[in-house]
Amino acid sequence: MQHKLPFITLLLLAFLKSNAQQPVDSNVTNHPKREFRGVWVATVENIDWPATPNETTAHQQQELLTILDAHQKTGINAIMLQIRPAADAFYAKSREPWSKWLTGKQGLAPNPVYDPLEFAVSEAHKRGMELHAWINPYRATKDSAYSQLSPQHITRIKPEWFFTYGGMKLFNPGLPEVREYIVQVVLDMITNYDIDGIHMDDYFYPYHVAGQQINDQQAYQQYGKGFTNIDDWRRDNVNTLIKMLNDSIHQHNPRMKFGISPFSIWANKTQLANGSDTHGSDSYYALYADSRKWVQEGWVDYINPQLYRPIDDKLVPFKTMIDWWGNNAYGRHLYIGQAPYRIIENKLPGFRLPGELPGQIKYLRKNARVQGSVYFSSNSLMNNPLGFTDSLRANYYHYPALPPVMLWRDSIAPNAPVGLIAKPEANGVKLMWQTPLTAKDNEPVYGYVVYRFSTVAKLNLDNAENILSIQYNSNTFYLDTTAEKGKTYIYVVTAIDRLKNESEKAFPVEGVRL
Repeated sequence: MQHKLPFITLLLLAFLKSNAQQPVDSNVTNHPKREFRGVWVATVENIDWPATPNETTAHQQQELLTILDAHQKTGINAIMLQIRPAADAFYAKSREPWSKWLTGKQGLAPNPVYDPLEFAVSEAHKRGMELHAWINPYRATKDSAYSQLSPQHITRIKPEWFFTYGGMKLFNPGLPEVREYIVQVVLDMITNYDIDGIHMDDYFYPYHVAGQQINDQQAYQQYGKGFTNIDDWRRDNVNTLIKMLNDSIHQHNPRMKFGISPFSIWANKTQLANGSDTHGSDSYYALYADSRKWVQEGWVDYINPQLYRPIDDKLVPFKTMIDWWGNNAYGRHLYIGQAPYRIIENKLPGFRLPGELPGQIKYLRKNARVQGSVYFSSNSLMNNPLGFTDSLRANYYHYPALPPVMLWRDSIAPNAPVGLIAKPEANGVKLMWQTPLTAKDNEPVYGYVVYRFSTVAKLNLDNAENILSIQYNSNTFYLDTTAEKGKTYIYVVTAIDRLKNESEKAFPVEGVRL
């Protein structure tokens, strides 16, 4: 045993030292350990998945697995899956009919029947990715083919809840029963599925269509008491829904994330004093969406503005919008919507430059109030335009990252795993440990992070280069198949909870592959 004493002593010293203040490592900045890395998987009009609306169940599932595998390789750690594009459903436990973009006919179930959302959640979690259920709250149809709507579609059951605008039927946000209905739809999702978040996009009141008027005067007369103009009333209708959703979601599940991806500009400085120094369409006046207020009031856990313009755009510069949103995040998470689709679209000259999107990542990472990115959309990222996806894999997302913590939702970390051992095997090093004691808040362990180091002197858990695996399950083992034969490594394991709070580390162990 004498030859082991110095090593154990070194381990203990390193264990104590690693809990002390660590010097800043440049790799920590270049490869952040905490970063939200999302991608939108759009189902409306079969933008991303499924490729066509009449595939077999097996084909749909394999197609989704291919998508998830590709994004896992890229380093994505969150999937924003569109499951309710138009008061319809990509999930079985719904009060609304199956989506026509899933099966080709609204109300027609997959054959054989399966639950796409349940399948997607399970497979995303297997790959260490969160899954956020992306819904459109107000859109009830995407076109005017009303005769093709299911008899169970809400527009047929409650026609008085809707107005028609631009050929589409839209929920009237001014009706209290509409708001209550949308809340119940969302509660169905969080009650029945192991999703990580509820995500809404930028469609609130409709984008302007020339010659069209919103037909909500009757609702304004009935419910607009106390408002001197209809614009303020409309904004309040949307605000009321957002607050109702926030309150209801977190009453049912305090650890459920709720976020919105609004249009990039809240308001221009020429419109409102607190607005951004930009010259473009806005959400405050055009969509009656007071996105800044939602963050200011703490009604969302994250805001995800769609900043789909070049870095130095003349009208809406990416840099300007990053700085403005950073100054208006109010302690909530700020994820930036980025646009690889713009490269394929080929309309804005700035996106023809290979360095545009990488430059955006570099700029947003300089702002401490920005916690990550979400890309629109899945297909464009998978198509690797101008080699951008390659650059994510080889550089910016080369190492894994945990989602950033939300301390206002949960600030209590799990206890550390115990009894970590490393067993040498021919095909790798097998790590085994014991489930830690229950945390102070009685929350069970959600998963584990496995780290590997070349020497005991480098036990820096803040450096993402040392992460071997992030697993979202309660398995208390891991096989390191990448260990080189005969080489000695130091392993560390930590526990994480649902909101990715991380424990202290288990006592490090030495491992070597046979």
